[in-house]
Amino acid sequence: MTSSEDAVPTDQSPEASGTGEPARRSFLIEALTGLCSLILVAVPSVIGGLFFLDPILRREGSDAEGSSNGGRRDDDGFIRLNTTTDAVPDDGTPVAVTVIDDLTDAWNRFSNVPIGSVWLRKVGDQIVAFSSICPHLGCSVDFRRGNNDFYCPCHTSSFSLDGEKTNRVPPRDLDSLEVSIRSNGQEAPDGSEVWVKYQTFVKATEERIAI
Repeated sequence: MTSSEDAVPTDQSPEASGTGEPARRSFLIEALTGLCSLILVAVPSVIGGLFFLDPILRREGSDAEGSSNGGRRDDDGFIRLNTTTDAVPDDGTPVAVTVIDDLTDAWNRFSNVPIGSVWLRKVGDQIVAFSSICPHLGCSVDFRRGNNDFYCPCHTSSFSLDGEKTNRVPPRDLDSLEVSIRSNGQEAPDGSEVWVKYQTFVKATEERIAI
């Protein structure tokens, strides 16, 4: 007859031994810990990736909407100046006008900020515009009333009021810009709005190359 001490248990399952519930609890804790770790690593990575992709996504979005020019420019690249035809002297004296537009780089956009300036002159019933950037090395060109010419103080470049260079320092004449006279944004010879196709050009070259 077998004693009770020699009896072999017939149920050896984890539940019977009392170890099943703690094991499951430990497994769940480890799984949650791993998931939290994954989230902590993944979220900053995704945010960082979107940060670097943002300029590309914004640029593609602008192109898709057909409004890549943005700002105050029209579809042809003309910008309305904060002046009128009446503000330009009838005697041909040049007047400097600041060009205002939205400035966008890879990461930022600044609305209505100065991006450059132009010289305007009234020649007969026409208004002509010149970039104020010297084509030699990019300094600002001034108007010398006493000499009745344009002058760059950096390297003594000089130009006539028609924009033609008058010495050998500058590689080319002053860069002229297209002008459009409008009324309510529409082309009108008798309008008062002055629109300029503002561009910058490669410096220190004989050929005028738009940037």
